[in-house]
Amino acid sequence: MRKLMVTSFLSLDGVVQGPGGGDEDRDGDFRHGGWAVPHLDGEVVARVAEVTFRADALLLGRRTYEIFAAAWPLADDPLAVKLNGVRKHVASRTLTSVSWQNSALLTGDVAEAVGALKRGEGGEIQVHGSGALVQTLLAHDLVDEFHLLVMPVLLGSGKRLFGDGTAPAGLELVRSEVLGTGVVVSTYARGGAVEYGAMGPETGNW
Repeated sequence: MRKLMVTSFLSLDGVVQGPGGGDEDRDGDFRHGGWAVPHLDGEVVARVAEVTFRADALLLGRRTYEIFAAAWPLADDPLAVKLNGVRKHVASRTLTSVSWQNSALLTGDVAEAVGALKRGEGGEIQVHGSGALVQTLLAHDLVDEFHLLVMPVLLGSGKRLFGDGTAPAGLELVRSEVLGTGVVVSTYARGGAVEYGAMGPETGNW
């Protein structure tokens, strides 16, 4: 079974909308676009690249696909070479074709198509950005690992990584570090079912 990993920039209050620019995603009259950019120094970029180079395939939503497809073919650095060359699966209800090299549209039900990808041959499948797609993956419990870059900023509004449809799950912290700009980079893997307990003086948990 192939591992599916979601990597995302998010604010301390869980917002993932429009991290890279003012016009990236204005849905809901979102006015905080570009909030991650002041924190993206060389150290953060290096962590993103380190993870991306592991990818055997990318799984992208329509909006993220269009942003990537407009930018990465124009670059020739090692990360661009990786992103341009890797296989890309695109989930969209509106696109009828995709022109970025090595890209293909998923057909049929998205959750079923992603499940089939995970059961197929190959290595790690990575989801970058793609907030709406991630909600579908969470609702169907298809995510095996999260790689999260939490920025030291509160936004108060905007689309959040973990929406109301998220399937309950326990997680295991695999790795965590604090970078120079205050960004906390953490990796979480599946950790089984959610465990419950009670607090109070009668339980000794106080």
